Amino acid sequence: ELFSCCTAVDESGCYSEIKPQTHYNHGFSENVSRKNHVDDYSTWDIVKATQYGIFERCRELVEAGFDVRQPDKENVTLLHWAAINNRIDLVKYYISKGAIVDQLGGDLNSTPLHWATRQGHLSMVVQLMKYGADPSLIDGEGCSCVHLAAQFGHTSIVAYLIAKGQDVDMMDQNGMTPLMWAAYRTHSVDPTRLLLTFNVSVNLGDKYHKNTALHWAVLAGNTTVISLLLDANANVDAQNIKGETPLDLAKQRKNVWMINHLQEARQAKGYDSPSYLKRLKMDKEFRQKVMLGTPFVVVWLVGFIADLDIDSWLIKSVMYAGVWVAVQFLSKAFFDHSMHSALPLGIYLATKFWMYATWFYWFWNDILFNNFCLDFSAHLPFATVHVPFLINSLVLFYNFGKSWKSDPGIIKASEEQKKKTIVELAETGSLDLSIFCSTCLIRKPVRSKHCAVCNRCIAKFDHHCPWVGNCVGSGNHRYFMAYLFFLLCMICWMIYGCISYWRVHCATTYAKDGFWLYLTQIASCSPWIFWMFLNSIFHFMWVAVLIMCQLYQIAALGITTNERMNARRYKHFKVTATSIESPFNHGCFRNLVDFFEIRCCGLIRPVTVDWTKQYTIEYDQTSGSGYQLV
Repeated sequence: ELFSCCTAVDESGCYSEIKPQTHYNHGFSENVSRKNHVDDYSTWDIVKATQYGIFERCRELVEAGFDVRQPDKENVTLLHWAAINNRIDLVKYYISKGAIVDQLGGDLNSTPLHWATRQGHLSMVVQLMKYGADPSLIDGEGCSCVHLAAQFGHTSIVAYLIAKGQDVDMMDQNGMTPLMWAAYRTHSVDPTRLLLTFNVSVNLGDKYHKNTALHWAVLAGNTTVISLLLDANANVDAQNIKGETPLDLAKQRKNVWMINHLQEARQAKGYDSPSYLKRLKMDKEFRQKVMLGTPFVVVWLVGFIADLDIDSWLIKSVMYAGVWVAVQFLSKAFFDHSMHSALPLGIYLATKFWMYATWFYWFWNDILFNNFCLDFSAHLPFATVHVPFLINSLVLFYNFGKSWKSDPGIIKASEEQKKKTIVELAETGSLDLSIFCSTCLIRKPVRSKHCAVCNRCIAKFDHHCPWVGNCVGSGNHRYFMAYLFFLLCMICWMIYGCISYWRVHCATTYAKDGFWLYLTQIASCSPWIFWMFLNSIFHFMWVAVLIMCQLYQIAALGITTNERMNARRYKHFKVTATSIESPFNHGCFRNLVDFFEIRCCGLIRPVTVDWTKQYTIEYDQTSGSGYQLV
């Protein structure tokens, strides 16, 4: 009985009214051959000519007296056949000759707009609605156009109909909303994701069974949509007319994945009165704090245990094993892999914190009073070591903060602007996912990309950096480059501090004892300093590689990391086996000037571009690789 309103659809045949779909496929494939046999269609009747889009034959028959409102033996009008086969020129012609735009016909008593919607012909939907077609009319199954679009996964049509005023929570005659149909019939992120972005009512129940969208997703085993609905705070404890929750339905179907996810969602809501430990596990803010805090403790414990005045490495090994067990427990119990940036950010912050602690606790006085540089006996003055280090640190903190917390170039739009954009793109034939984001409901500017981690569109998207916990885009890319540079300088200072410390406190030199003996001596002299040195070397390598790659892309190629990795996806790049030709590349000097906005007291004029509002590229034919943004 739970399936009754849907099985009725299946038993009657969702495509029964468009049984001649074979005409559509066959006719489309023969459009080329008919051009070589112009007389082949001279004897066709008007229905067949309409299906194949033979405009001349159709006009000939209409001018000869055929009534365009006359249905065929299947009670289908010419406008229906033109709509299902996406013959826009014929639709315009038939309506000009008096065809009724909302004429009901076919087995399911549908309008031409219903037929076009089922087939996913957005251009036809737009055209019919321009002529006054009513998308709110119901067909023989009780569905309006927005319900059909949701059933068949035609995301662009769903977006257009809602933007044109259709209620996102509209119920059909069976009490099903578009979200319910999408949850039950469409096993992909869209159009469910798009409907959720339109602030659909997630917890509505249908008229007859009181099933919510989550119930319908469970009934269909639609794991993709289940995840989306749970993330949208769907009520996991909602009951249908039989008192069954989505979890009950999952257990009836013995689907382990659905059972586990629904139980976790219930526990997160506090429905199962979990223990104190479980409540902590379900607290997302607490899990994030654990992920950020764990690296601070682990980095300290590794150096602290090594630095203990204990000769037995067996005891230290047992202690390290204990640290490893504790980290494994925390990882399984509290680490939330949906928070991709928390752990790398925690590792970075922890390493930098202990480096600074080492500098001020161990190196400050040694470098100030006892350090000798390159065997010279002169003491290094305070102004040449600590002052530059402190200035470098202040600039580093500033640029890290700007990279971490500043707007990377988020593309924003009001609800009204989003709907206006959808209508404009649809009516110009441009509403496709290559330039339209179905999550943010915005037209994507050139060079932008939707970040799956941040769940937002970023202008001139470079990459999502886990070390700063933010996207890198047009708004903070310059800060990110400055952050990398001053971080590299800070790491060099740390390496210098470690070497200076060993010169004073370790009775060995590389020149006298050789590499391996020198290595063991400095490691045993101060294991903590050696541990900080290893951390410095590790961070030096990735920072140096990253800054070199970034500078190469900016200066030599004129592209972002995302564009370099996915150049073949973007039609404005010319990609060969060895090179990428970018329309944004104006030469090394000009690329650097424009990126860093170098003005040099007005002697240089950088070209500044607001990448949040640039949608097209017009190539400058005179300069080859040059371009103009519109």
